[in-house]
Amino acid sequence: MGLFKKNPFGHNLFLKKWLIRILGLMSHQRYKRFNKLEIDGSEIIRSLPDTNVLFVSNHRTYFADVVAMFHVFNASLSGREDSIKNVGYIWHPKLNMYYIAAAETMKKSLLTKVLAYAGSISVERTWRSEGKEVNRQVKMSDISNIGIALKDGWVITFPQGTTTPWKPLRKGTAHIIKKFKPIVVPVVIDGFRRSFDKKGLRVKKKGILQSMVIKEPLEIDYDNESTESIIEKLEYAIEQHPSFLKVIPKEELLAYEEEHQQRKWRTS
Repeated sequence: MGLFKKNPFGHNLFLKKWLIRILGLMSHQRYKRFNKLEIDGSEIIRSLPDTNVLFVSNHRTYFADVVAMFHVFNASLSGREDSIKNVGYIWHPKLNMYYIAAAETMKKSLLTKVLAYAGSISVERTWRSEGKEVNRQVKMSDISNIGIALKDGWVITFPQGTTTPWKPLRKGTAHIIKKFKPIVVPVVIDGFRRSFDKKGLRVKKKGILQSMVIKEPLEIDYDNESTESIIEKLEYAIEQHPSFLKVIPKEELLAYEEEHQQRKWRTS
């Protein structure tokens, strides 16, 4: 790879590789030592094509979720079997891997700008801005950028657009699926909100079992299936359909409710 080779977004790949290496080395112990990360489905990662793959996941922190996916996906591609043991896999990371994030979040600090350079597709949220509810049109350039990223490689998205569980999925994800026809791979994560702070930058508690389950790609009729049907299929796949509330332990529901009330109090 040449020193000056760039991806479709103009990012220097040599610089991006070193950023991922450094961030990977710095963050590895968060999933291997302080807290254990249990993985299931690494063989699915190895079976996927190099481009036009959309990973759809539930969301628990701003950054710890996606950083863990970078570790798991690269470890799987390097032959690790449901493990991120031996961080040497990060020396040759997959450079055409992206994640969708809110533009305002990725502009807040030097660290978020570095994380953005490592693979963010920054989009303008249509429903919320600077902590306030808004209602604005989708930017077509954002949709185009997601299409460019899918054409170049893999894209990770969190269709709820919030770290609060069991919130409705945004229909924009279904429109993207129908438009670009990617292979859709569901990912279910757990434990991240208990071990990290909301931003996912600080280890809040040690000894927590975190988990990541990569599921088989979904069967979707891109041309004939409705957006509502696709959304419902995604909700079940990432275990965020309202019916899952019936099997969640009561104490966990109370913890989520308390967190939600605290957030409302801080923003009121």
